Amino acid sequence: MTVRERIEQTVKSNEVVLFMKGTRHQPQCGFSAIVVDILDDFLDEYATVNVLEDPAVREGVKQFASWPTIPQLYVHGEFVGGCDIIKELRASGELENVLGRGPRPFRTPDVTITDAAVTALLKHWDGDGKPVVRLEIDRQFTSSLYFDEPREDDIVMDADAFTLLMDRNTARRADGLVVDFVRGRKESGFKIENPNEPPRVTQLSPADLAEWLEAKKPLHLFDVRTPDERATAKIDASILLDTEGQQLLEKLDRDETVVLHCHHGIRSQAAAEHVLRMGFRNVFNLAGGIDAWSREVDPSVPRY
Repeated sequence: MTVRERIEQTVKSNEVVLFMKGTRHQPQCGFSAIVVDILDDFLDEYATVNVLEDPAVREGVKQFASWPTIPQLYVHGEFVGGCDIIKELRASGELENVLGRGPRPFRTPDVTITDAAVTALLKHWDGDGKPVVRLEIDRQFTSSLYFDEPREDDIVMDADAFTLLMDRNTARRADGLVVDFVRGRKESGFKIENPNEPPRVTQLSPADLAEWLEAKKPLHLFDVRTPDERATAKIDASILLDTEGQQLLEKLDRDETVVLHCHHGIRSQAAAEHVLRMGFRNVFNLAGGIDAWSREVDPSVPRY
């Protein structure tokens, strides 16, 4: 089957399909992320094709639609357009006609602002009336809180002491969120806890890993380097993530603790993010890799 035939089959076999960079849950360009956010407001399910995984499809889809950029949206087998066109259709209300449905039912999220956080907001507010605060949660669940003015289509939550603003995409990610203000010895600041935030790769220091191993904490330590590198230097408790190691990883319960390391922590970070996508929830990257392990924990491990 040619690339063009594959694209045509994908377009015809899906009611809505987006050719994009990255995936629906992890867009890898800003334009793709914008279109995904718009579609998520209307659709529970739709197909996506990550063009970064196949250079032939990435170029082929441009020729297929005679459209030079990505993302590209198709609905009922017809090409709709790219990011700018989708934004225009959303703004004009025409996207509802294109998709054949309006925005998904919406429920105002339950957000808690603690008394300490309200006190801090009031202290820093120098405007008239109640503080007007915007909450933003992006697709990576990074949260921002700042004073702002209302915008069109905002979700407005009016409390006694303040007004909270958020857009619809933030609101869909905010149910159960708690905003607190924490005072420390050296620094103080807002602390945002979001139960909807997906698991993240946690950076693990060599000292903490050494402590875990000493205490025999249940974990699986995988070495993502090459066999030649491992022959030069290794952490005895680690397992090479070769074919056999990958098979072992795949059989593990997704609640098991998985730690990955490489030379300096860069390759293992990418591998750890892949392990998260496999469904594991307790994933750690050894900060600084085996080089940091040698410097900070075990000097007998050769550096290279």
